[in-house]
Amino acid sequence: MTYLTVAIMVDTVETAIAQAAIAAERGADLVEFRIDRLPQAAEQVGELVSRSPLPCIVTCRPDWEGGEYDGEEADRQAIIAAALDAQPAYLDLEVAAYRVDPAWRQIIDNRRETSVILSSHDFQTRPADLLRRISAMAEVEACHVVKLAWRARSLRDNLEAFELLGAPPKRMIALCMGEPGQPSRVLAKKFGALLTFAGLEDDTVTAPGQVGVQTLKQLYRWDAIDRDTQVFGVVGFPVGHSLSPHIMNAGFTETGHNGVYLPLPIPDDYVHFKATVGSWLDFAPLDFRGASVTIPHKHNLLKFAAERNGEIEPLAQQIGAANTLTVRDDGSIFVSNTDYAAVLDSVCAAMGIERESLAGKRVAILGAGGAARAAAAGFAHYGARVTVYNRTLAKAEKLAGAFENVTAAPLEAIQQAEADILVNCTPIGMHPNTDATPLPDWPDSLGKNTIVFDTIYNPMQTKLLADAAARGCVTITGVEMFVRQAAAQFQQWTGQPAPTQTFEQVIRERLNV
Repeated sequence: MTYLTVAIMVDTVETAIAQAAIAAERGADLVEFRIDRLPQAAEQVGELVSRSPLPCIVTCRPDWEGGEYDGEEADRQAIIAAALDAQPAYLDLEVAAYRVDPAWRQIIDNRRETSVILSSHDFQTRPADLLRRISAMAEVEACHVVKLAWRARSLRDNLEAFELLGAPPKRMIALCMGEPGQPSRVLAKKFGALLTFAGLEDDTVTAPGQVGVQTLKQLYRWDAIDRDTQVFGVVGFPVGHSLSPHIMNAGFTETGHNGVYLPLPIPDDYVHFKATVGSWLDFAPLDFRGASVTIPHKHNLLKFAAERNGEIEPLAQQIGAANTLTVRDDGSIFVSNTDYAAVLDSVCAAMGIERESLAGKRVAILGAGGAARAAAAGFAHYGARVTVYNRTLAKAEKLAGAFENVTAAPLEAIQQAEADILVNCTPIGMHPNTDATPLPDWPDSLGKNTIVFDTIYNPMQTKLLADAAARGCVTITGVEMFVRQAAAQFQQWTGQPAPTQTFEQVIRERLNV
């Protein structure tokens, strides 16, 4: 069993006990009482342990190991001795303290009622002597649990944590800190760790990369995770704002698919992308089965698939961007672009037409990035007359040159544009810059007969759409496209139709619409 443990920084006994009771209500298995800054801790820790509504870990972490205790070591030893008298389920002590001070060994070695966690933390990077630290802790007879925590340099560090859990010398906790280390916390149960830590709330965590207990239970499906859980995620940089984990995990719950979907931040260069995605694919115990790929890696995904001899959807190759990675049962990869169909079908649904009726329609596209390429390719394929408007004309010209029926123009030329359909593929107006719009001066040529589609989904009602609605235009929110492209990804991965109503409901809840 892997225990879901809520870490509580203790200021007063009464507050900590109340917080522990809330943790129990929210489904925690253990609580960790961090008594680093508890006044008169030696006198109060016994009451704290005896009144705890859950089995507890007692930790008094010194400032030299990332904690907040800055008193004398002899006083800390008295605190821990008093804690052990109360017989908590676990005591966490730094191996560095245990090894250098005989007084610690005298306190710890003869206490059999409490399981001892010997721990080592590095808040800067992966320690060069990581394996030696593990051996040193495992060799201590009084040590029941070995704990390693280090700041992840990239998502690849999680794989080493999982490897350590695969053949531990004793029960083990192996966690990576920071945003890239979050998978080690969410997937601890999949790999058999003794426990994972969570905060009582998302904003009361005790280490970087922790999330709140409700987030772990509800968003990341903690109770459903087991060794057979398939892993998916959203790859981009940044990805902390993405709503994809919310809708995909809700979809897994509704359809009963044994999967979990995580944010996977990968810095903006191909070397990082190739090394990280490649290592995740090659680590068989992870069962990494697919990813949504967003800015800035849509082209990198194509390049990666070509280098690994993966199958590339012809349309994605033509567009020059892919947003979906699917790993088949035999380990081969398939990459595709679901943005293309999502754009077309969102517009056609709003207009009440089939794709073939797009022929001859005048389409103005704002932007020249990956989403713009997908939109231009789709509309042009069905015979629409497409103009790409961009601040940097050279980028628009490069995009236009890749397709028939597509021309380029500078952004200011939109003022003279006559269009049946306007599609914004720029990030202008995205949260938190919600007062911005790519069209601060609305073109007189765009009237009530123009369909205006903003691919931004947060906020759902952008300033561009509000301005368009005020002029009588039919508007399409980015949620339409987001749900459609995500639904196509979900079906590729699971073989089941996506619960699109649930997707839309979750998005509306997250956006407070």
